[in-house]
Amino acid sequence: MSEATSCGGVVIFRGKILVLYKNYRNRYDGWVLPKGTVEAGESFEDTAIREIMEESGVEAVIRGYIGDTNYTFNVGSDVVNKRVHWYLCQTYSYKSKPQKEEYFNDSGFYKFHEAKHLLKFSNEKQIVTKAYDIFEQLRQEGKWSDYQR
Repeated sequence: MSEATSCGGVVIFRGKILVLYKNYRNRYDGWVLPKGTVEAGESFEDTAIREIMEESGVEAVIRGYIGDTNYTFNVGSDVVNKRVHWYLCQTYSYKSKPQKEEYFNDSGFYKFHEAKHLLKFSNEKQIVTKAYDIFEQLRQEGKWSDYQR
């Protein structure tokens, strides 16, 4: 068994969540959150910000740590145990551009219930729920504004 670590973000602007549609060679992969592999010498936070930018063209800032998820998948005869560290992120525009080289064909910001419904993986649905709860708490406390940098 191999171990792998990735980082990603739940990116929110004006209460809406960024999701990406991935379609690999006309095989439905579905809607996902931006995430990717940690590079040598890179912090988890830097990985999350870099992957969000690469996969969606969105410039984001981290507002807090949400938690991690784990899952396994097969690569040939090897089983990979992957841990993903998730961050609550903020951006200041709805503008996004999916990374075609990684088979992302669409991206957009959706209301919480829409994003949760669209997401393919149950662990990402759980992370979005946790992230949105944190977002709502920050907003109620006056610690979240869509107009400040």
